Amino acid sequence: MRIGELARRTGVSERSLRYYEKQGLLTAHRTPGGQRDFPEQAVDRVIRIQELFAAGLHSKRIARLLPCMRDADGRPSAIATPQLVVELTAERDRIDRMITELVSSREVLDDVINTASQGHR
Repeated sequence: MRIGELARRTGVSERSLRYYEKQGLLTAHRTPGGQRDFPEQAVDRVIRIQELFAAGLHSKRIARLLPCMRDADGRPSAIATPQLVVELTAERDRIDRMITELVSSREVLDDVINTASQGHR
């Protein structure tokens, strides 16, 4: 599929897709005319990349992680190194801390909203 179709199907801009390719996160074959031609599996890969970016991982870590993640066939193409496991455990712990902080912030906002709502009755 061409880059425009991949962008449409994933909701990711063509510019971002080119960036992913430049960072080694995504690969495309080139047509004789030089246009990118992405395989069908690129849709799932782009969604996975977006999820990892949303979790706060940077592109270099994502590039190291993607080969260790299960593909559609259920098998990873590479095994995570012990060092990568340590790094990912630290990332997961960071995300857990963020979740705790966000829940606390939401509780503060709920309190303010409830107080403000009661004052306008």
